[in-house]
Amino acid sequence: MRVKFPLLFATAAAAAIALAGCSAPTPDTTGGAIRVVASTNVYGDIASQIGGARVSVASIIDNPAQDPHSFEADAQVQLALSKANVVVENGGGYDVFVDTLLKGANNTHATVVDAATVSGYDQTPATGQFNEHLWYDFPTMEKVAAKLASTFSTLDPAGADTFTANAKRFTAALGGLEADEAGLKASFAGKGVAITEPVPLYLLEACGLTNKTPVKFSDAIEQGTDASPLVLKQMLALFSEHAVKLLAYNEQTSGPQTELVLAAATRAGVPVVPFTETLPSGKDYVRWMTDNLATVKAALK
Repeated sequence: MRVKFPLLFATAAAAAIALAGCSAPTPDTTGGAIRVVASTNVYGDIASQIGGARVSVASIIDNPAQDPHSFEADAQVQLALSKANVVVENGGGYDVFVDTLLKGANNTHATVVDAATVSGYDQTPATGQFNEHLWYDFPTMEKVAAKLASTFSTLDPAGADTFTANAKRFTAALGGLEADEAGLKASFAGKGVAITEPVPLYLLEACGLTNKTPVKFSDAIEQGTDASPLVLKQMLALFSEHAVKLLAYNEQTSGPQTELVLAAATRAGVPVVPFTETLPSGKDYVRWMTDNLATVKAALK
């Protein structure tokens, strides 16, 4: 598994030393907003939807043009973490920098909501790698919303009814997305698809689609390396032989082999569906996923 978000450069290290002696934040009991720090704007948006005006949310990565794999933290990130009451992370090896910087900030009082832990999934499967891209898994996001509502209610009991109502509304919206997935499954179950990385795989599998990608290809791309010539040939053959209905690719990362795959799909007339790891500008989580499902549906037709 590729370790994502490589960092701990000089600025972050210096911040760790400077902040190590600072007192850690405690839950705000004066009526102020709960301070939330999320690893990406995906989780930041969900936290905002559950907390509403009673939370103040900062997302460490919130630029849709930012390649999450090459993100570098700075002192401002660690400062924000040092003041957080709640930290929301994906976990599963995806955003390990959060825990490292949180520890460096000497913040032992913040409640950490870890999506991988909340999911209940086995993070060390006997076969294959754990797919850490959990924000494309709606059942997990339901659990994250419930955990956030519970956490916020503990810190701010006066807002418990608001948090519960917001989580219920968000979960209902996710139910609509799951219904859309079920509709696609009813129409297209078993159809083959290809991916460059397993970023949208939870969503595609929930739609009943079959990933035809050679495992060694997607593993290599996710780890930032090249697949062997034989594996690349197998991947390209999926398009020339029309074995797949669409290609799903991560548009925030690219390399020579992914470019070859994109070109092969285009030549074969196979629809190319882009996915991202962060929330696009101007959209909330539900709208983003609604659009993703609509794009998949259009491609399959």
